[in-house]
Amino acid sequence: MGSLLTTAYSSESFRQQAHALVDLLADHLERAKTGREAVITYQEPDEQLAFWRQDFAQPVNANPLPLFEEMVRRSIHLHHPQFMGHQIAPPLPLAAITGLLTGLLNQGTGVYEMGMTANALERIVMQWLAGRLELGTDAGGLLTSGGTLANLTALLTARAVSAPTDVWGEGNTDRLAIMVSEEAHYCVDRAARIMGLGTDGIITIPVNDRFQMRTELLEPYWQEAKAKGLTVFAVVGSACSTSTGAYDNLTAIADFCETHSLWFHADGAHGGVAALSEKYKPLVRGIERADSIVVDFHKMMMIPALVTAVLYRRDADSYRTFQQKAQYLWADATTKDWFNSGKRTFECTKLMMSAKIYTVLRTYGEEIFTDYVETLYDLARRFARLLSQRPEFELAVEPESNIVCFRYVRTGLDDNELDQLNSHIRKQVLNDGRFYMVQTTLRGRVYLRVSLMNPLTTDEHLESLLNSLIV
Repeated sequence: MGSLLTTAYSSESFRQQAHALVDLLADHLERAKTGREAVITYQEPDEQLAFWRQDFAQPVNANPLPLFEEMVRRSIHLHHPQFMGHQIAPPLPLAAITGLLTGLLNQGTGVYEMGMTANALERIVMQWLAGRLELGTDAGGLLTSGGTLANLTALLTARAVSAPTDVWGEGNTDRLAIMVSEEAHYCVDRAARIMGLGTDGIITIPVNDRFQMRTELLEPYWQEAKAKGLTVFAVVGSACSTSTGAYDNLTAIADFCETHSLWFHADGAHGGVAALSEKYKPLVRGIERADSIVVDFHKMMMIPALVTAVLYRRDADSYRTFQQKAQYLWADATTKDWFNSGKRTFECTKLMMSAKIYTVLRTYGEEIFTDYVETLYDLARRFARLLSQRPEFELAVEPESNIVCFRYVRTGLDDNELDQLNSHIRKQVLNDGRFYMVQTTLRGRVYLRVSLMNPLTTDEHLESLLNSLIV
């Protein structure tokens, strides 16, 4: 082995580099938590690319610390209490440390021998979450990389179980369709198109004034689909929607699916964890009747991205999604081996995702997840009250989760002018860097949108945000 490889695999070099990195990240965490640095130092894409191209052209440096420092400085800081943008949690430091462990061990979990610990931990974590969602004793599931892949996996299972013919073996010989709220996450639409359903196979149900699926329209839309020769095999309920954080009536969807023997899938990527809170559990009433559920651990459970659960009320259904021979991996492709996760996931060489969740549960207990949900959902409701007391702001809808949509209003401006004004405000906030928030479009109008993901955010931070928006 050459001297360069010997140095690169040196345990002593690893010790020194890791200690230096942890010190750097601990200092960054402290600065971010206390607000002693900007949330984001924004640069236009071409400027950022130019910097890193110039850096890439430099001679190699045996000390990676300056590189790490630059990466931290040029990244958005999720642990800053004035980060209120996208639905990504500030990771628990313990979960990040576990990521260092799993990165070095690098256990691919598709085959048991390559991921003995990870597969066992995944089984335990999935059964724990299935239990908290009250899915029953036959429930189980798997972990995968993100909500997009998770929703696709669940819908592939729904098709395998519910479609009139064996699509996996015989190809798509039927005009299949799903029914979903018009406010559902875009990944559901993407999954349907990947599955070959096409535009006609994505039946979008209008929403009410609270952006919830109008479940009374499920029956007439289903009848209309039948008349067109479409076979609906699944209905997707949002818990909650992405733009506004609104929860669909999952009980009504479950009733409809039960009546017509349809697969009920609940996209609980963001808000499914309300089930862990007695206070907010009513929001997901009916989710226990879903055939499949998706929950993102990297959204409302403080695990570094990407870690997503795909849960099934009948764990046996998960083995019908991908059925392939791979003699070099396992001897029998038909046996339901929970310990060979590659039989049930799109991924084969999958990260040790379960270790991060298991470590947090064993160290802090599930109460930390409950506290997180209740802290942020409570904060969103207080923010909505604060907005209602400020005539210069207009609330889009009373929040059900930790997502709040609102806009700045000014007398004498029409809707188009208000749209332009709010887009301008959002751009100013981005360039200023003290806060981070995004915008969305509701009912054709531009609204400012905050996702309150940081439990260190306070009412005072929100008051300061509103004061900074006045133009």
